[in-house]
Amino acid sequence: MTEDLRVVLADDQDLVRAGFRVILGTEPGIEVVGEAADGAEAVQQVRELKPDIVLMDVQMPGTDGLAATRQILADPACQTKVIILTTFDRDDYLFAALRAGASGFLLKNASPEDLISAVRVVARGDALLSPEVTKRVLTQFTRDQAPAPTEHTTTRPPELTEREYEVLVELARGASNAEIAERLVLGETTVKTHVSRILAKLGLRDRTHAVVYAYEHGIVAPRR
Repeated sequence: MTEDLRVVLADDQDLVRAGFRVILGTEPGIEVVGEAADGAEAVQQVRELKPDIVLMDVQMPGTDGLAATRQILADPACQTKVIILTTFDRDDYLFAALRAGASGFLLKNASPEDLISAVRVVARGDALLSPEVTKRVLTQFTRDQAPAPTEHTTTRPPELTEREYEVLVELARGASNAEIAERLVLGETTVKTHVSRILAKLGLRDRTHAVVYAYEHGIVAPRR
């Protein structure tokens, strides 16, 4: 029998935590094992409870969610994944959280179905980046960086084969495995294998960070 996914809720608003607890508590296979009202408490909860997922608010008193995410994920052996809760009012925090190792983002006004799906998606190792969040994050990123090349002028990372490079480009454009398979005329299982190898070769945590890597290294540029 598969063990329940263990979740910690980190938010300074009691009502938000209570609402999330009710939603997740009624879902089979998911268990809320702890709550935290600030980042420092979230770090402590993760160290003690070793949950699968942390739902992390960004703006909290004392240690904020970004600092907490960095502390939690600083350990390479850490198995806990972080989903950032956001209201979009600090885009700079969002991209910084990605760099810190967060596996995705969730709007605070998300539906119960989206909340449950987010926990399951990230728990199985996928990244959670909705198109609107991706746009906001990458807009902030490109505003803070030197102008990116308009075409693929960057040399392919030597670790990657030509096919893996093509998969990375499509992945960074936001394509799903099914879309990559269709565009590159590959089987979906083959695409999954390529994605896994890309992550392993480049030392990346998940698909989200493959997107960040591609933009940071000029492999793809935002569409103007």
